[in-house]
Amino acid sequence: MEIIAATGNNNKVKEFREILGDEYDIKSLKDIALDIDIVEDADTFYGNALKKAMEISKATGKVVLADDSGLIVDALNGAPGVFSARYSGENATDASNRRKLLKEMEGIQNRSARFYASIVLYFPSGKIICADGATEGEILFEETGSNGFGYDSLFYSTDLGMSFGLASAEQKNAISHRGRALEKLVKNLKETEYIEV
Repeated sequence: MEIIAATGNNNKVKEFREILGDEYDIKSLKDIALDIDIVEDADTFYGNALKKAMEISKATGKVVLADDSGLIVDALNGAPGVFSARYSGENATDASNRRKLLKEMEGIQNRSARFYASIVLYFPSGKIICADGATEGEILFEETGSNGFGYDSLFYSTDLGMSFGLASAEQKNAISHRGRALEKLVKNLKETEYIEV
């Protein structure tokens, strides 16, 4: 089954391919040479994922997989949340986002946080299959490890007992928010009687 991943983020596409396996032919927006800029202005992860999936499916006529995910920090009232990718401004980088998070967390003892993902599989007919996933942890006081991307080096995973920045791709994918959401999505996809070629 060919699925267009609604992202230009190569790290996300790599995770999709690793988690979903060879049964699904995941193509990135770069693979199909589609340059489309979708404003993620919803106030929920699901709203952003659905918007991306719908718009790209309409543009391509293909089945589209979209996710919106981010870091939720309890002491910051859920921030960065849906603004995780652009937490430090419009020209944000992973490094600048991590710097801002560390600054915001200065002097705070409650470090509890979770990564959350909402994933939507949208069919040209309008059929929607969705799932979400979360993984619990804490914000570290300094970056630890250089694996992964985004906030990984600042996130201590309760499941793994280590920073995502120290975890291998296999370790992270087994318990990550995106991994859990994709696992549920595949289950939902296989359980549905709906088949589209």
